[in-house]
Amino acid sequence: MKYLLLTLFLCIATPFWAQVSTVDVENITATIEPKAETKSVTGTVTVTFQLLKDASEVRLDAVNMTLLDFDSEEMTITAEDKAIVFRSDFKKGASYTTSFRYRAVPKQTLYFTGDQIWTQGQGKYTSHWLPSVDDMNDKIEFDLTIVAPNDQEVMANGALLSREAIHDKIGWKYDMTHPMASYLVAFVMGNFDITTLRSESGVPISLFYRQEDAKKAKATYRHSEELFNFLEEKIGVAYPWQNYKQAPVRDFLYAGMENTTATIFSEAFVVDEIGFNDRNYVNVNAHELAHQWFGNLVTETSGAHHWLQEGFATYYALLAEREIFGEDYYYWKLYNTAEQLKEASDQGKGQRLLDPNASSLTFYEKGAWALHILEELIGSAAFDRAVQSYLTKYAYANVTTSDFLEAVREETSVDIASWEKDWLQQTAFKAEQAYQSLMKSAFMESYFEIAALRSLPWEDKKALLEGALIFPNDFIGQEAIYQLASEPIEKALPLYKKGFDSNNLFVRQAIASSLERIPAELRERYEGLLKDDSYVTQEIALYQLWAQFPEQRKTYLDQMKGVEGFQDKNIRQLWLALALATETYEPEATEAFKNELRSYATKEYSFEIRQKAFQYINELQLYNEGVIESIINACTHPNWRFRSEARNLLGELLKSPGLKEALLETRTSFPPAERAYLDRVLE
Repeated sequence: MKYLLLTLFLCIATPFWAQVSTVDVENITATIEPKAETKSVTGTVTVTFQLLKDASEVRLDAVNMTLLDFDSEEMTITAEDKAIVFRSDFKKGASYTTSFRYRAVPKQTLYFTGDQIWTQGQGKYTSHWLPSVDDMNDKIEFDLTIVAPNDQEVMANGALLSREAIHDKIGWKYDMTHPMASYLVAFVMGNFDITTLRSESGVPISLFYRQEDAKKAKATYRHSEELFNFLEEKIGVAYPWQNYKQAPVRDFLYAGMENTTATIFSEAFVVDEIGFNDRNYVNVNAHELAHQWFGNLVTETSGAHHWLQEGFATYYALLAEREIFGEDYYYWKLYNTAEQLKEASDQGKGQRLLDPNASSLTFYEKGAWALHILEELIGSAAFDRAVQSYLTKYAYANVTTSDFLEAVREETSVDIASWEKDWLQQTAFKAEQAYQSLMKSAFMESYFEIAALRSLPWEDKKALLEGALIFPNDFIGQEAIYQLASEPIEKALPLYKKGFDSNNLFVRQAIASSLERIPAELRERYEGLLKDDSYVTQEIALYQLWAQFPEQRKTYLDQMKGVEGFQDKNIRQLWLALALATETYEPEATEAFKNELRSYATKEYSFEIRQKAFQYINELQLYNEGVIESIINACTHPNWRFRSEARNLLGELLKSPGLKEALLETRTSFPPAERAYLDRVLE
């Protein structure tokens, strides 16, 4: 989950923190109808709140909403810039219920992408599409009814109670039984099929997927049931909600988001059996599921305690992956994050874990390392008891780091003061402690022994590298291959052959990525990489073979002609670029190849596909009017990285003679958002 710095919402007359201490919003029941044609939403909201002090007004956060109607005799309701305001003579201890209708055209948080509609309210942004409370310290029970076309499926928080006809559409009525922070309210609408599993404890687990991705569903959601069962057992507190659901969406802003009972994740993780080996959903799956306890059941009071959500979710996801992929994998991931943290620390960029402005690397990875070291320090039994006590005591409430530390101290006699100072208070990463922990793994000890050979002469390390490739561990075997790259090929040739013949997928991938020149003696073996169960390996091998053996280009292109690759069509798009760069390859199809590659740049496709298409179009200079329009459209895309790249690309193109003048003449033909952007950059 992307960390966003949490700030206090300031009302015009009253600071929001003052309202939190004045009113408790208990329930929001809403019927929501998103409208794709206008990218708007209309809704009917019934809100119940209790006064903690006498007050003359109560506010719901509501950004740029229009009040359509309200039904209340005891209060007036108005819409202001960032709030729906209720005014009356409110009395301490009294409960009030009122209803109103509204309309909004959200500029963020509610997204319309192709045939899907989805939300992303991380931090304090749900108020852009649903009147709510931006402060996460006010937990509310939300019950949503989402109005959708008859051919759409809907995922939202809670249990699905009914599907009822509303005019010519269907109202999907969802019910929550416990309160949650507003940023965790969410829904997804789209053309999905659904598979339902059931955990060992009886919790229903619904897995959504696009109908055209039915053959990828098994690989995408592999281990989902195991992950759920493991986390529930390891955490030791029953899953705290009615059910669990997951749906992949196009153009999602992050890897995943743990909305209560309803995780939304990027469709980039939708993979087939081959794609699973390179880019599987297991870690994100486990991370977002762990958040159902750490973040959703217990929620930070402020950004200073954000590690209680992200550090815990990262750590428990690692533990779950250890259950699936083994001890070596677990320590390998710890080692890699330790390397990143040490590098940042050595550069003077280390951060305290309790710094509200810390980076994702700190909150996620340093947080996970802190918990790993703590569990080693006090023992797994005490650690598990402390976590169970912490979650039980503060269930459906908000927490600080002190709350967790208190639970730890109650369950162990081990002094954790030094751990607290080293891992929570210091900016520096405790690399020596991390190294000593990693050395408890026999695998890591062996890896460090092989890695230590990097600076040795060839004759001093040849036998050890050869031994590492006989029955290679994935990671140690890769390290051995990477060390061959700096040696003369005539010396390294026998070891490359051993690496190829090991049939280890990741050792062979290391050869593909590190062997810059393919000697004749290895050509046949290298050609075999085109058949490996790895789209990463296939992509590298196709390009290298095409580049180094021009006389065989047709053979390689024919062999890979029907392969698509990952969700971003990495193999297909490379294939098109290479086919176009091969003048003698199917010249009659040249225009068709160009048009296909250009089509991947259009708004009909996800940003991952478009991003890759722009790269190849730029390299081959395949620009035309349609591509320029696609780039301008991308300049207003909700994904900021893609949007930024498109803007940089457009900036370079505007240096071309005549383009700026042409766009000045035609800009009125573009949609409003694109026209507004053009107005800014052209003038």
